[in-house]
Amino acid sequence: MFIQVITGKVVDEEGFRRQGDLWETNVRPGATGYLGNTVGVTDDGRFFAAARFDSNEAARLNSDRPEQSAWWGGMEKCVTDVDFHDCNKITTLFGGGSDDATFVQVMRGHITDRSSLEQLEARSTELEAALHAFRPDLLGEVIAYHDDGDGYTDIVYFTSEAEARANEQHEPPGDVQQFMELLMNAVAIDEYFDLRNPDLR
Repeated sequence: MFIQVITGKVVDEEGFRRQGDLWETNVRPGATGYLGNTVGVTDDGRFFAAARFDSNEAARLNSDRPEQSAWWGGMEKCVTDVDFHDCNKITTLFGGGSDDATFVQVMRGHITDRSSLEQLEARSTELEAALHAFRPDLLGEVIAYHDDGDGYTDIVYFTSEAEARANEQHEPPGDVQQFMELLMNAVAIDEYFDLRNPDLR
């Protein structure tokens, strides 16, 4: 899987939503290798988008299509301060993203200790089992590592924001706490995107 992460600020939210619908009707039908998208706007007007393709080549071929260029020309009128990150290394938990989510929280940051991160990834099956029992509100997770440095984007899909907020207040059991400590040694979180009305398609 390949993911392109796009973030920025929305200056025309109605136009932003309209362009999303136009992509579905005018561009998506010819987007070979397209797997899905997670898009949303935060309360303070920042947008997040993660476009998933089956390969980097498929994403590049779509970017080169005139339909895509024309569509992006329209989207550029609705956003500013746009930032792109290509991600060829992807890690998923619980099967990855879930279209059943009604709340998505995105954490963007940077890797501080690759050794700790590798230890955590090697125990991903244990981590899934521990989290499944502790956080039934967690439907799926996708971690995309930026090609252009030590950055990463962690996309977490929840049943609802209310359930996520309630369950995060609970004291984690010992095995989950151990995983969380390993994670905090491995990465730093620089920015959150809370997507309360995510567009998943």
